Amino acid sequence: MTESSLPTIADVDAAARVLAPVAVRTRLISSPALDAVTGARVFLKPEVLQRTGSFKFRGAYNKLASVRPEARNAGVVAFSSGNHAQGVAAAAQMLKMPATIVMPSDAPVSKIERTKGYGAEVVLYDRDKEDRDQIARGIATKRGAALVPPFDDPWVIAGQGTVGREIAEDLAALGIVPDIVSAPASGGGLMAGIGLATKAKFADVQLITSEPAGFDDHERSLRAGHREPHRAEGRTICDALMASIPGELTFAINHTLGARGVTATDDEVGRAIAFAFRELKLVVEPGGAVALAALLAGRMDAKGKTVAIVLSGGNIDADLYARLIQENP
Repeated sequence: MTESSLPTIADVDAAARVLAPVAVRTRLISSPALDAVTGARVFLKPEVLQRTGSFKFRGAYNKLASVRPEARNAGVVAFSSGNHAQGVAAAAQMLKMPATIVMPSDAPVSKIERTKGYGAEVVLYDRDKEDRDQIARGIATKRGAALVPPFDDPWVIAGQGTVGREIAEDLAALGIVPDIVSAPASGGGLMAGIGLATKAKFADVQLITSEPAGFDDHERSLRAGHREPHRAEGRTICDALMASIPGELTFAINHTLGARGVTATDDEVGRAIAFAFRELKLVVEPGGAVALAALLAGRMDAKGKTVAIVLSGGNIDADLYARLIQENP
């Protein structure tokens, strides 16, 4: 692959071999309570149990493992609001590579501290006034380090695709054909990778990106047939899902595979987090819960169907988590 090429199912398979010794194979889980409230047969992919608490470790490790051994001493640079940061930092630590992560100053404190905990240098920026891409590229150029994009990179997409590969393998082993597969979307790398893997096994499966209401660039873009930014102003509790426009590579894949988009409000996301706490006994962060929120809110035509939902991350500050649980008894 080159940095501008579209990955294929063969690249996802190759990523699976790279990740097999280091990534957690998160097993699908189901809940009678969830099936009852949605009228669907639902399988959850709990990437909250993945290394670093999110799926992002997969793409980060696959990307870093592709760096030539002789070039690894120069290190890596990434930009992220938290989960990609932790994934890159952990992968770099495992591969003995220096890591510098550019993070927004308003990122959850837990994500900043955990990123530092993996040995990475953290550079903070103002997301309203500064360009994280420009900052990260400047550092990478100065140091001769490899830049690790959060989503628009073929090795990253292929790594995230192992989530879909495992979903497809586990459902096929049960003799089950999914009607819908949905995952949270920011830049679209997770859904693109999942789409490559699940469509290879189940050609008729419907792929659905899930986003916070207002931050609906995937829904807009997939409907229009070309990339469009969202029109949101302000913030969402889904801090991990605030990219302004789908990636070029990720959109090309998701559009070609016929994906469509749905959204969920912050209130609906809060209720989904509380549901996961009470019924599933899982800690899910807002961005990681948005697909579950959209399902619970009836945004998907799921009744009578088999649905796979990705819970993509579980890194949430304790204060916010406690408030959302208390507000949604």
